Amino acid sequence: MAADALRPYAAAFTARFQLMLQYRAAALAGFTTQCWFGAVKVMVLAAFYGGAPQAAAAAPISLAQAITYCWLGQGLLALSPWTADPEVALAVRTGAVSYDRLRPVDTYGFWYVRAVGWMTARAAPRAALMIAFAGIALPALGFAEWSWRLPPDLAAGLLFVPALALMVALSASLVMLANVLVAVTLNDRGVNTLMMPLVIVFSGSLLPLQLMPDAWRLALFLQPFAGLMDIPFRIYFGNLRGPEALAGLGLQAAWTAVFVLAGRRVLEHAMARLQVQGG
Repeated sequence: MAADALRPYAAAFTARFQLMLQYRAAALAGFTTQCWFGAVKVMVLAAFYGGAPQAAAAAPISLAQAITYCWLGQGLLALSPWTADPEVALAVRTGAVSYDRLRPVDTYGFWYVRAVGWMTARAAPRAALMIAFAGIALPALGFAEWSWRLPPDLAAGLLFVPALALMVALSASLVMLANVLVAVTLNDRGVNTLMMPLVIVFSGSLLPLQLMPDAWRLALFLQPFAGLMDIPFRIYFGNLRGPEALAGLGLQAAWTAVFVLAGRRVLEHAMARLQVQGG
């Protein structure tokens, strides 16, 4: 019975994942753009560490770790919750959202698995290409110091697996919260405009959060967006270990639960008041 209940959600995820994988040109264009911005970020980091050797020696992460952080961020950029799900936004604008209300499934769960399929299908080919370029091609060409490096040990690599899974879950919960706000406001422009700068700055996409001022680090570690990049990436290259790594995983899980509960509550309220006009 449980398998039958989950079948519609598995089908929704699979359909969205396979659909998004068809956009190969978009994946290649995104990879090329991310290589360019990744190279720019790496050069900026190298200039920062090289121009201030005393500060670099006291930095909480090394240049090699910062470079790996940068390539990880570029490879997994599509997992970031930049915007609401465009299909949900279109359905709200056109009134097609009423079809989702007629499906014999939980609307929140249905949208959630579709958001996961949308993000992971866009991220998978770009991450594979980025590994080939930054993790394999650069060392082979003699640029190992600028490359995407493997985790320092098996423990860090194994801990990164749940951290990555929780990163996806947290990102999807934020996309869902944006979807709910789109359903409430009937427009995705304001939500998307607000989401993007918050994610860029507070996830660590703009700058690793460990390079922020010392007085800010604890607050930046505890806030929800750290689980989108900073926590899993620091686990990957061994900057977070032992109890600190477990605390990071706990924060990812806790914030995911908070956003799922909040999004579900607001969606139920919005759908109870939803009115679809036209015909």
